[in-house]
Amino acid sequence: QVQLVESGGGLVQAGGSLRLSCAASGRTFSSYAKGWFRQDHGKERECVAAINWNGDNTYYADSVKGRFTISRDNAKNTVYLLMNSLKPEDTAVYYCAFRHGGVIVISTADYDYWGQGIQVTVSS
Repeated sequence: QVQLVESGGGLVQAGGSLRLSCAASGRTFSSYAKGWFRQDHGKERECVAAINWNGDNTYYADSVKGRFTISRDNAKNTVYLLMNSLKPEDTAVYYCAFRHGGVIVISTADYDYWGQGIQVTVSS
C-alpha cells in the first residue's frame, strides 16, 4: 500500500523558516516527478514547487520564488520543501504529491499519489 506522509509543519513567526518532508512507502518513486501544493480556506489547491525525476529541473510559483527550495532524495524516497522568509500569506495546508512520469507539471489532476496534508501557520 502506497503511503505519503508529510512532516515538519507547524506554527512559525513571519520571517522564520520551516522544512517540510514527505516520506513515501509502499514502492519506489525514483522515476516520479514530485510536487508540493498548498490550499487555504476557500481557495483552490495550487502548486508551489515541483521537481523532476532526477532533480535537475524545478518549478516555483512566483509567490514563493527565491524563498522556497524543493529537493529530493531518491535513496530515501523523500521530497523536501525548505521554506524561508515565511509570510502570513504562506499559511495553508501543504500537500506533497507524486506523479508517474518524470517531467514537471503543476496541475493537481496530473498527480497520482497524495499525502494527507500538513498545516503551516505563519503569524504576523
